[in-house]
Amino acid sequence: MAEDKSKRDSIGMNMKGCQTNNGFVHNEDILEQTPDTGSTAGNLQHSTMSILGSQEPDFKGIQPYAGMPKEVLFQFSGQARYRIPREILFWLAVASVLVLIAATIAIIILSPKCLDWWQEGPMYRIYPRSFKDSNKDGNGDLKGIQDKLDYITALNVKTVWITSFYKSSLKDFRYGVEDFQQVDPIFGTMEDFENLVAAIHDKGKLNGKWAGWGSYFNLLLVYGNSSWHFDEVRNQCYFHQFMKEQPDLNFHNPDVQEEIKEILQFWLTKGVDGFSFDAVKFLLEAKHLRDEIQVNKTQIPDTVTQYSELYHDFTTTQVGMHDIVRSFRQTMDQYSTEPGRYRFMGTEAYAETIDRTVMYYGLPFIQEADFPFNNYLTMLDTVSGNSVYEVITSWMENMPEGKWPNWMIGGPDSSRLTSRLGNEYVNVMNMLLFTLPGTPITYYGEEIGMGNIVAINLNESYDTNTLLSKSPMQWDNSSNAGFSEASHTWLPTNSDYHTVNVDATVQWRGLGSPQPPPPGFK
Repeated sequence: MAEDKSKRDSIGMNMKGCQTNNGFVHNEDILEQTPDTGSTAGNLQHSTMSILGSQEPDFKGIQPYAGMPKEVLFQFSGQARYRIPREILFWLAVASVLVLIAATIAIIILSPKCLDWWQEGPMYRIYPRSFKDSNKDGNGDLKGIQDKLDYITALNVKTVWITSFYKSSLKDFRYGVEDFQQVDPIFGTMEDFENLVAAIHDKGKLNGKWAGWGSYFNLLLVYGNSSWHFDEVRNQCYFHQFMKEQPDLNFHNPDVQEEIKEILQFWLTKGVDGFSFDAVKFLLEAKHLRDEIQVNKTQIPDTVTQYSELYHDFTTTQVGMHDIVRSFRQTMDQYSTEPGRYRFMGTEAYAETIDRTVMYYGLPFIQEADFPFNNYLTMLDTVSGNSVYEVITSWMENMPEGKWPNWMIGGPDSSRLTSRLGNEYVNVMNMLLFTLPGTPITYYGEEIGMGNIVAINLNESYDTNTLLSKSPMQWDNSSNAGFSEASHTWLPTNSDYHTVNVDATVQWRGLGSPQPPPPGFK
């Protein structure tokens, strides 16, 4: 009897009007319904049935309380005044998350990105045969470049761009390459190259290595005359867009594409940080070997000897050419995964209009060149505010959105700025180059105002006028302008080297000389 009474007391402590406390709130009074004295029996019966679980309890009129059982909680949670605010808060939270994600993506896309090494400062373009001779043979070499890295560093240059030094014939300024995986002995050895790359990286510079492949019929050389040459060994003719020492490669052949890929990989593993691909529009030709169309259809075909007398719809910018350029980019990207070692790629389109040149940037989601080289300022033989403005705005308006521009005022295949425009424009054009958005590219000697040398005859079959901008770098006023200690240099130095040289510029800048600055000083 005592045990039964204890159980009844326990039930009485935990059940008040069918409201279960479960011990969560021990000291809190629970609101009870006022018992109806006239219906005691009915209430007792209802309580008994609820405890036994034979009938669902009636929660009407009961207010929420702490520690309510789930059965009671569910009764309240389904009511509109609780459900609707809960759903509103839920969807507000979802919307807030989505807005936050969208804002983050927009910030990432629109905010300025950190500049890569090829965007941080100027590129310095070197024609190695004319920069510095280290072994007294009259030719510039790789060791000579290494000897002058402190000077390049002082210019705040971030990228060194070295033009072709592959093993080659002496034709076409060393672009008639014989072996793309060898350093020509005139420039030194492969060990010299590896030492140069290491030294450039130690200086905080990043090496820009040049590579290019030019790429049919009544076809004519870019330099004039027939582009077909008979080979007596094979008893066949082969095609060459430029000189006979530069046979065109058949990029329709997968084996050729694989060979070029292996060449890129060879130099990338040597530590080069980028490539420039020259004359890319000549990479691919049409397969059908049709005659190209004459510009003047009434001209007697046998008298057509100049490149400009034909349209070149079958030998330049063929369908599939951009696919080849993209394959170069893909190979470069395979070596760009290491932090800080992005591999730069530039292209030179050769005598294209600006709207066609900027196509080498690629498509929005298919990248080609980091930038095609912009040499349109080098084509100005006379200068005015309008002509400069038109070149700049035309490039910026045609350049795809989000791409990076570049500018140059000289190069190995164009006349030097001083000779084209005069000394009075050297400072202002150099200033313009370094204030425009993008990467400025300086050709060696432009920083001191070097000009062309006088016309010379090297018994070559192409336009030797382009040699005039490749004269030896003018370091000081000593013999051979400090370029070489040899008795004879491959090209003569400019006669103005006594006053236009690196030492004269540095002395004027550093010592406050009362003499006027040398021509071209900026």
